[in-house]
Amino acid sequence: MFVIGTAGHVDHGKSTLVKALSGINPDRLREEQEREMTIDLGFAWLTMPSGREVSIVDVPGHERFIKNMLAGVGGLDAALLVIAADEGVMPQTREHLDILNLLEVSRGVVAITKADLVQDPEWLDLVLEEVYEYLEGTSLEQAPVVPVSARTGQGLPELLAAMDQVLESATSREDLGRPRLPIDRAFTMTGFGTVVTGTLLGGSLRLGQEIEILPQGLHGRIRGLQMHKKKVDLALPGWRTAVNLSGLAVEELERGDVLALPDWLRASRRLVVRLRLLASAPLSLQQDDILDLFVGSAERRVRLTLLEGEELAPGETGWVLLRLRQPTVAVRGDRFILRRPSPSLTIGGGMIVDAHPGRLRRFRPEVIADLEALARGRPEDLLRQAFRGRPRQVRQLVTQSGLAEEQAQATLERLWQQGELLAFQDSQEATLKPTTLLLPREIAESLHERILGLLDRYHQQYPLRPGMPKEELKSQLRLDGRTLNEILTWAEGQASLVVQEALVSRAEHELRFSLEQQAQVDAFLRLLERQPYAPPPRQDWAIEPALLDALEAQERIVRLSPDVAFLPQIYQEMRHKVLVEIDRHGPITVAAVRDLFQTSRKFALALLEDMDRQKVTRRVGDERVRYRTPKGGS
Repeated sequence: MFVIGTAGHVDHGKSTLVKALSGINPDRLREEQEREMTIDLGFAWLTMPSGREVSIVDVPGHERFIKNMLAGVGGLDAALLVIAADEGVMPQTREHLDILNLLEVSRGVVAITKADLVQDPEWLDLVLEEVYEYLEGTSLEQAPVVPVSARTGQGLPELLAAMDQVLESATSREDLGRPRLPIDRAFTMTGFGTVVTGTLLGGSLRLGQEIEILPQGLHGRIRGLQMHKKKVDLALPGWRTAVNLSGLAVEELERGDVLALPDWLRASRRLVVRLRLLASAPLSLQQDDILDLFVGSAERRVRLTLLEGEELAPGETGWVLLRLRQPTVAVRGDRFILRRPSPSLTIGGGMIVDAHPGRLRRFRPEVIADLEALARGRPEDLLRQAFRGRPRQVRQLVTQSGLAEEQAQATLERLWQQGELLAFQDSQEATLKPTTLLLPREIAESLHERILGLLDRYHQQYPLRPGMPKEELKSQLRLDGRTLNEILTWAEGQASLVVQEALVSRAEHELRFSLEQQAQVDAFLRLLERQPYAPPPRQDWAIEPALLDALEAQERIVRLSPDVAFLPQIYQEMRHKVLVEIDRHGPITVAAVRDLFQTSRKFALALLEDMDRQKVTRRVGDERVRYRTPKGGS
């Protein structure tokens, strides 16, 4: 199945020619038929002499409807450029050919229509000469040119044969398992409900599948599929497809939306593109210029960020970041067109290289080098870009790279075996699983350096703390918990840092007290030794709070509250004696603990509340008993 799109000036006979070839009138609107002028997209289909089935998208030729034309020329396999014999190349002929050229539609046939109206053979020869000359240097330079008459049938067999021959070199669309349908029509059919149409790309659609409509994020189900008004259970890539949807109202949908399987496509407000400005463009492009973007079946207003210079002159090509006012859905490799809003004019186009770029700085050679690598489209470059500086699962990389699953998987396996990728999984596993977390070695090393830098600053700011909390490190790095743990485990293997439960420190980090601090520490510990069961009040401690934290981290004291601290051996002794008393005499009260240690109620209560928290004891009324797991517990 292949899709051919018409192109050409208004009133040059595109729709009439399509009807003569297929028997189907593509002008479906009543207004079009009354005015005999195509306003919106029309559709037809036919079987070629070889038996090859072809869909035809007929586009309007009037300059006022160029936006409708652009909604229909995405995903073409070939073009049928129509030029009337009695007028030759006209303004919209030029603009339509510019568009085909920018979209790199390299297959096509030129039909010289209304050949029966030209009585002078020399005039027809002049028109043919003009056409050949105009096609030079364009994507249709090698296209066959066939004079025809839709009214008399002259040249129609030759035109069909030429179209058939052109499609010989076309290959069927690859099924990547990631279908998307840029919607060019959304309407309601009596007895069926909501229907959308478009050219299916990237994969197949099946009856009953759940789908998502983007950028809105709406969900529905495929109720029916048609191709050329025939019901099918499976629609293949490259087909002009009508999808009957359940769970969605037509009012929720519009041209430019994209139908896809759930959870693999994301809408974007930023696109990095390789832009070619037409030599015929009237002005250079400047930083922050506002233009109209056409990609797939969508139209969006955009503002330009020029990444290499302050302007882009007519005929030049450059790297540009497009900032969209409304989100749209695009995939790396999609072709696009840019037009000036006023006066309305096609000025350039090119290829989307990154549909979800990170932060990009202007005038940076390393940024341009990365984009050039992406544009080359080597599998390893596409997969490296899909990481975006963060660990990713294998299945995420396969989807985001845009590569066929087998090719992506094989490339990841090769890079892993070569040591260019780190795999956070059981070292005994010989192959990568879909959920395996991967990270390029250079990114891991960069994250490693960032972690060490953060730890150095933390230790310098808080020299008396044993380490930086994991949660704080996670926040600084903007990593999820699993990723941080995997990175830290790998970094521990480099012997550069130590992870102790919820804290991370440099491997060589030690708590060191100054002479003055050591004097405070010694005095405080002597206080606790002199009054082990009833430490002095907080105002008598004469020690910096940071030193208390350090002693606690070193497990040289046990703090039960901000103003209650014991030596570790005293704390363990008191706990043991409380349990012995419970075992000998049954439940114990706060008063009994107070009397047991000849201390105050304050310290006895602090000890028992801590034992409750530790699930050593359990409170029952005003007494404590040994903690027991409730019946039915584990």
